[in-house]
Amino acid sequence: MVRQLIQKNSLLQQMVAVPASDPAQSLKRSVRPKSGLRLVVATIGLLGSYALLTTEGKGQIQQPTSVVLSSAETDPVTMGWMQGSPPPADKVIKFEDGSFSQFPQTRWSFSHYRELFPTARVTRGPGAIAPLMRAIRRDLDTVAFTPLGQSSSMTWAQAFEAVYGDAVIILHRGRIVYERYHGVTDGDTAHILFSVSKSFSGTLAEMLIANGQLDENAKIVRYVPEFASSGFGDATVRQILDMTTGLDYSENYLDPKAQVVTYAFSAGAAPRPSGYSGPRNIFDFLKTVAKSGEHGGDFVYRTVNTEVLGLLLTRVTNTRLPDLLSQHIWSKLGVEHDADFVVDSSGVAIAGGGLNMTLRDAARFGEMMRLNGRFNGQQIIPARAIASIRRGASQADFAKAGYAALPNWSYRSQWWISHNAHGAFTARGIYGQAIYIDPKAEMVIVRFASNPKAANANFDSISLPAYQAIAERLMQPEVRE
Repeated sequence: MVRQLIQKNSLLQQMVAVPASDPAQSLKRSVRPKSGLRLVVATIGLLGSYALLTTEGKGQIQQPTSVVLSSAETDPVTMGWMQGSPPPADKVIKFEDGSFSQFPQTRWSFSHYRELFPTARVTRGPGAIAPLMRAIRRDLDTVAFTPLGQSSSMTWAQAFEAVYGDAVIILHRGRIVYERYHGVTDGDTAHILFSVSKSFSGTLAEMLIANGQLDENAKIVRYVPEFASSGFGDATVRQILDMTTGLDYSENYLDPKAQVVTYAFSAGAAPRPSGYSGPRNIFDFLKTVAKSGEHGGDFVYRTVNTEVLGLLLTRVTNTRLPDLLSQHIWSKLGVEHDADFVVDSSGVAIAGGGLNMTLRDAARFGEMMRLNGRFNGQQIIPARAIASIRRGASQADFAKAGYAALPNWSYRSQWWISHNAHGAFTARGIYGQAIYIDPKAEMVIVRFASNPKAANANFDSISLPAYQAIAERLMQPEVRE
């Protein structure tokens, strides 16, 4: 029963492969990996977790064997999802049957998570909106670049379609120079960020460290004594932040006994099967995760670390995570809209992947990070906290994780640090979510997407050179017609 439910709700297990002759009939067909590959790809609900196991090892990029429905063909408006009062039965998207997590329904659901999950508001407060001045550039759509490993070029406009973009904005020196929306997403639509959410918690943690409220060298058990017998108890705050914990935690989604399956069910991120008797909230699940090996070694990306971090922030401040984010960041940015955290059955925010917000508001956060914590006329995050993030961590430890498209990168405080000549750093989430910050180019890019493939490894070859090409163009004088 559990295995069947996982396979039903797994977005990438359902990834569409479309023969060019009849795209409409192929929505129920799945992609078969090339001969010789053992491909296990899955996501469960909103957790933002991703596993990709092959005989060649980590980081194998998915290779569909036939044409995949394009961005235009899967436009949620054209497909008619959730239109009508009520919508036709075959156009309804629900949580309980797992349809919310299946492509191409995700092209609608990623912009409507507040209608599918319980959420807690991150209020913007009563303050005035901080205006983002507009200076739209008409030359950016035609900026060309060559995707990694390819010989033919692609334009910025084509890249948006190739990654199944829902929305994208570019700020240059704090002004909007590019803004684009697609499908059901517009400037007032809150979109799920998935693992971009992690970077918000990491930023809050660095703020508390800078203010002396949190000791990065302290053991987790000091702040959450209930974790004493778990694998997290003797890990330090810094090891949780940088994901260098040694845990007995499997993310093999086709193993019905893997801990990630119980994690999904406990968080309420996937419909629980009949007879489920495991933990029913994140806190109770985390107490069951055991230690394996030593902490402080190689970087291993595990969302459970961020869930511990979210609980840690709450304990230290005696404030729920949505309220903490509101008090220290969201109410000070001059955002246009409230944000929302998806919460579990006990009301605890899903720190690892549950944040929803609008595009321009995410750009305001990115601009604050670019400006070393200062925005809207005030120092929101201590500059030393931002400097700690941008410093990065061990590139050697990161390299062992096998991210082929990210050579010389590192991971610190829930942010991905490029260590490139521009000092770029980014928040990343599955299916194409990103806040990309390039200090040298004075640029911030925020992208929302609903790609049929989960891992960034499947489109980093497009995204990373595209961001770099835009940065280089913005550093040159504008070409006017």
